[in-house]
Amino acid sequence: MPDLQLALNGDTTHPAMPRTPDEIARDAAACVAAGATLLHLHAFDDDGAESLAAGPVGRMLRAVRAACPGIPLNVTTFAAIVPDPRERLDLVSSWTELPDLIAANQGEDGIDDVTDLLARRGVGVEACVLSTDDAERFVRKGGHDRFVRLVVEPLVDDVDDALALDAAMESIVAAVGVRLPQLHHGIGAASWQVSRRALARGHAIRTGLEDTGVLEDGTAVTSNAQLAAAAAHLVSEASRAGPGPRTRASTDADSGSDRS
Repeated sequence: MPDLQLALNGDTTHPAMPRTPDEIARDAAACVAAGATLLHLHAFDDDGAESLAAGPVGRMLRAVRAACPGIPLNVTTFAAIVPDPRERLDLVSSWTELPDLIAANQGEDGIDDVTDLLARRGVGVEACVLSTDDAERFVRKGGHDRFVRLVVEPLVDDVDDALALDAAMESIVAAVGVRLPQLHHGIGAASWQVSRRALARGHAIRTGLEDTGVLEDGTAVTSNAQLAAAAAHLVSEASRAGPGPRTRASTDADSGSDRS
């Protein structure tokens, strides 16, 4: 069965978004109970601002691990939190409590240094591509076996545009034979069709308040657990249906018109 990752928090103003370690841990446990198998997390300092500092990251990880034993925890390294590449690297270097995984956006300055540092410390790295430029950069870079997963993120609101971008990024990577496991997610209402397309192709998916505040029918959600339950239902449906005619890293030039 494909994995379901929950992105609990981050760049969102939703009132239910958790910030403190205890809030994040309680929310994480509810999402796991609803079907999440992976967690993507952002840490916040005592003033409620996103942080990559060792203290907030460590406190969050300890709280979530206590609440969700055995669930892999992925922590952001998003450059928007700390725009200076050297400062970001210094902060990440100071981590004493390590996540199981990090998300590494391939279009960011200094991301290779962050990746190399944490990989040497035994942390798995998800390579994240948000555009066709990112996908092409990832392909040119090589060394793909140092990553545990490729995350394809068509972060546009329009459903047709999101599906087309999702397909284009997947096609770029497939054309050179990269066979990493893939996880796909979109944003807003488009996220659900991106998830359906990904599941039909055998990929993992992600949802959470960082990505969307609505269900597939447009209903506003009140919690991450509600999103987790809805996405878990999609995963279960896809698993019962079995693999579609094209799964994994298809090598066709998919235009995104297949809305599976």
